[in-house]
Amino acid sequence: MPFVLSRLLARWVLQQGWMLPVAVVLFVFTTSWPLMALVEPAGSELVEPGNYWWYFVVTAATVGYGDFSPETTAGHVVGAYVIIGGIATLTTVFTKLASKLEQTKGRRMQGMETVRASGHTLLIGYTAGRTERIVAQLLADGVTGLVLCAGDEVQVHPMPSQPVDFVRGEPTAADVLVRAAVGGAGTVLIDMRDDNEALAVAVTVDHANRSAHVVVTLRDMEKSELVRYVDSRIKCVQWHTPRMVTEELTSPGITEVYSELMTAGGVGTYSVTLPTSLGRLSTEKCRMALGRTFGATVLAARTDDDLVVNPAWDAELPVGAVLYYVSSRRLTDAEIETALQKRR
Repeated sequence: MPFVLSRLLARWVLQQGWMLPVAVVLFVFTTSWPLMALVEPAGSELVEPGNYWWYFVVTAATVGYGDFSPETTAGHVVGAYVIIGGIATLTTVFTKLASKLEQTKGRRMQGMETVRASGHTLLIGYTAGRTERIVAQLLADGVTGLVLCAGDEVQVHPMPSQPVDFVRGEPTAADVLVRAAVGGAGTVLIDMRDDNEALAVAVTVDHANRSAHVVVTLRDMEKSELVRYVDSRIKCVQWHTPRMVTEELTSPGITEVYSELMTAGGVGTYSVTLPTSLGRLSTEKCRMALGRTFGATVLAARTDDDLVVNPAWDAELPVGAVLYYVSSRRLTDAEIETALQKRR
């Protein structure tokens, strides 16, 4: 077992380029220990294996606790050699560490590192300006753990100042999606340059992760039928409405609500000017009257030049205010007036 571990360690040292720092440490240690044993008095605690290793480390690091120290002048000379060798060792080690850190940072900036994440939000596809707006909105909504997977045309991380991991490569390639941790993603947005690309990526993502909430943006919503052939759970959103995209990512299923509101024959959104004969009214009375009588829901109210979405229940609506509501049909002025009079 020790032999196997030593072979693995030796291979790692060679592959990672740590040969020079290791060689300097071993050379200084293996030459200073015999010299120290030669010049120090017989029975010196300093040259015992455990003690000398500790002495070597603290001396080479220029810490010098003083719990062990040479007794002879020649021992002091050897100690100086250890100090000089330690400085040389630290220089090579820190130089190598700085180089490794710079290489790692460079690989991350170039999107070549593997993301270690789960339950994250994966954005596949990049469009300058648009993707930044989507990311900014998601961050404003409190979404964390963002990963951007962009094509090879994006050479470096487009948003290095944002808390977004970056992976570069063909998004239909299995190794690229593995680096983007698609298998552990909780939410996936496919926002490609055209609908055909989006469909191809949707097929790949669906095979890699069957449990994620997947959203696909389409320019031609008729192609959503093709997406349903891949997986009926995949949600399609109009490409030209990025705000709706972020809402679907953070509130799964919200696009179906919008679609229902905008579809003829279903539940719709309407507006009505409150009868002046009723004077000032509270939002609570309007909500109760329309809700209990017609099953309608008040969405917003316009007072003078101000539009208030989801107005407070105790808010006072002036004469002539406009109500916006959701209902299965448009209510007549007479119906609304009668319902409000009953609630007075």
